[in-house]
Amino acid sequence: MPKMKTHRGSAKRFRVTGTGKIMRSKAFKSHILEKKSQKRKRNFRHETEVSQADYKVIARSLGLR
Repeated sequence: MPKMKTHRGSAKRFRVTGTGKIMRSKAFKSHILEKKSQKRKRNFRHETEVSQADYKVIARSLGLR
């Protein structure tokens, strides 16, 4: 059976940590920023872990497992 290819769109959006967690960036950071508070915009900078509901699908698209 051939090797699985990495979904290139997913590879640009997600990052795998050394411990195997899949990290994603937060949404709502791109535009209409005037009405958002400074604190809210600052918190968009940090990555968060992908939810368990999405983990299996994303892991497969990244070529894990």
